Amino acid sequence: MRLSTSLALVSLLAAGSLAAPAQAADLFSPVPFVPEGWIVTLKGNLKVGPSYPGADDFSVIGFPSLSFRRAGTPERFSAPDDGLSFSLLEESAVRVGVVGRFQGGRYLKDDRRLFGLDKIDWAVEPGVFVEYWPLSFLRARAEIRHGINGHHGFVADLGLDLVQSYGALTFSVGPRLALGDSSFARTYFGVTPLEAALNGQVTPYRPSGGLTSVGATAGVSYTWSEQWSTTAYVTYKRLVGDAADSPIVKRFGSENQFGFGLTASYSFGTGR
Repeated sequence: MRLSTSLALVSLLAAGSLAAPAQAADLFSPVPFVPEGWIVTLKGNLKVGPSYPGADDFSVIGFPSLSFRRAGTPERFSAPDDGLSFSLLEESAVRVGVVGRFQGGRYLKDDRRLFGLDKIDWAVEPGVFVEYWPLSFLRARAEIRHGINGHHGFVADLGLDLVQSYGALTFSVGPRLALGDSSFARTYFGVTPLEAALNGQVTPYRPSGGLTSVGATAGVSYTWSEQWSTTAYVTYKRLVGDAADSPIVKRFGSENQFGFGLTASYSFGTGR
């Protein structure tokens, strides 16, 4: 009886002596660092493009923009012609979120030949986007948006990008498709009988919705440091369908729409 009790005490002491170092190690082991807060990226953008949809002359605009991502997450590729977007769902190969774009207006001061045609105010286009990476170097993206103020139609942009990085340099290139409904097409490419009579150089025209342009975008980015990066890009759109057949485009504009741009980005962290 005494022997068995002694063995039991020895076993308990041995177990305690083995468990204590393990518990002490757990107590004093370093806790993994989890970044808190957000990374904010401020951008200064300079863009050269058609004065209005379908125009044959150019205008230059500069504007700021910003984006957010959680601290500790890598910066994801963004094509230079993407809308301003914020992810609500972000997996390894899929992103879904909200997006917005700005669409400039059409004014008589842009082109005196537009006399008699209705002025079109600037528009903002909020909407949603979905992005998918079928391969590590290939991105597909779709945006669906609705116009507010200057137009009240639905528009969509579809794109595919081949993305390759070489050290601090990142190259991207890919095709683009743009679509708009009847409301969008009539706002920018339509001509009412009254407008035709006042202008005297165009005939009445009532376009339908559908594919409005095909094209491509190419860009190159250079990362100077964790904070600074710059991007240069070129875009090309070829108006097609009812948009290309518009008398506004044929008389005053061009089916070929070129764009150029430069962006400088600065990123910094915010704590909670």
